[in-house]
Amino acid sequence: MSDPNGLLAGQTAIVTGASSGIGAGCAVALAEAGAAVLVNYHSDKEGADAVVAKCEAAGGRALAFQADVASEDDIAGMFAAAVEAFGAVDILVSNAGMQMDASFTDLTKADWDRVIAVNLTGAFLAMQAAVRQFRAQGMRTSRALGKIIVMSSVHDVIPWAGHANYAASKGGLSMLMKTAAQELGQEKIRVNAVSPGAIATAINKEVWSDPAQAEALKKLIPYGRIGDAKDIAEAVVYLASDAADYVTGSTLVVDGGMELYPEFRDNG
Repeated sequence: MSDPNGLLAGQTAIVTGASSGIGAGCAVALAEAGAAVLVNYHSDKEGADAVVAKCEAAGGRALAFQADVASEDDIAGMFAAAVEAFGAVDILVSNAGMQMDASFTDLTKADWDRVIAVNLTGAFLAMQAAVRQFRAQGMRTSRALGKIIVMSSVHDVIPWAGHANYAASKGGLSMLMKTAAQELGQEKIRVNAVSPGAIATAINKEVWSDPAQAEALKKLIPYGRIGDAKDIAEAVVYLASDAADYVTGSTLVVDGGMELYPEFRDNG
């Protein structure tokens, strides 16, 4: 059940790309912590409606809203809908992302452009809209004027052959987050990132549902298990809460140790 005295009681969150996977987990966790949640989706209305139902079952308020995060007009409409429904926006979780994979020389410009547009430009547009809304509404129920959490990846630091567009987008997102945090901190706007490692979602089900592939993947994870959306969602709730009021410009890596280069364990 949603906690009326929870960490995020009386606040509103927008979660982009929230119809499934990590975004869905974040939306439900934010609702459980007391926030009203706009559940953004691009094409999966059925999935978004199911997430709204889970938020409501947890005692929260939620709204599904279709928007392409790469569209400035869609972003403006999404924020307007959140304000109309819930009165304000206190938290942005910029989670929408995609992969269009190919070897380096086979990667087309169209696939490069689309991944950068969604993963990096989409985050930039949503962050801009959030900051403008935070300024317009002023201080509310949090110690911060507003909170932004971007969903990065361990591939903001780990190169990933065959995924040049994705890795570039996440590396860029990391520096976008830090630069925004540096500029906006004086206004009491906190900007942070979460970098997931291997998380079991629908997009990679063929890997974690196959015992042989799952075991191979676990060799890259010192902690010995594949993560789930709840692992990421709890980190997001923390960063959105006043418990993290002195945290800005930081990346919270939630990867079971994947960034520790476990292939070097026996080569010290």
